[in-house]
Amino acid sequence: MKEKNIPNNYNTLSVEELTNLADKIIEDLENQKDLDVSIEKYQKLLKLNNIIEKKFKDNFKNIKEKTKENVSKIRSRKNAKKAK
Repeated sequence: MKEKNIPNNYNTLSVEELTNLADKIIEDLENQKDLDVSIEKYQKLLKLNNIIEKKFKDNFKNIKEKTKENVSKIRSRKNAKKAK
């Protein structure tokens, strides 16, 4: 994969897009003979991995917060029904 094929701002990509890029880099690494090129690609792969991990953590945090809000709403509705 050439440098120009990899976007400069990984953060704008979805997890699926980042995963596809990582898969392509892994495939290239498996077929690479030149160690210098392999090192560059491996560093890009590490960067992608870190960004994917961060996105998963952010998504988990958002899901956790939304779930907490929904549980609170459900509890308050149940408490309101019990009070009647």
